[in-house]
Amino acid sequence: MAALRISEATRLLGVSDDTLRRWVEAGRLEARTDEVGRLVVEGAELARVARERAERTELLEAGPIVSESARNRFTGIVTRVTKDLVMAQVEIQAGPFRVVSLMSSEAATELGLEPGVLAVASVKSTNVVVEVPQQRA
Repeated sequence: MAALRISEATRLLGVSDDTLRRWVEAGRLEARTDEVGRLVVEGAELARVARERAERTELLEAGPIVSESARNRFTGIVTRVTKDLVMAQVEIQAGPFRVVSLMSSEAATELGLEPGVLAVASVKSTNVVVEVPQQRA
């Protein structure tokens, strides 16, 4: 499972570095120091906190849509994967947005989708395609 640096975790949760560090100090979020001394958060732990935040967040009305685009990409963290023999439901928390994709179980397995994995949901009409970016060393 990938560990994410604080700067990456803050972008995914939509909070500041200071806020995330306070959460670590308060025990709200578990973090550790990596092999080069940076503070990192495990992907599954980040998924847990993202899920909790999403459950508490009240969505604000965004106002009327003035224009639309088919180029919607949501970078986030996989928070839940439910599979049966044929299909999988993948939930991604991208900042305050929860994106759900239905795909074949085979595709979810091939992509290695599980809670804590960084992923990008590309949205066009009613189709959601999930991409997994290459992990940095």
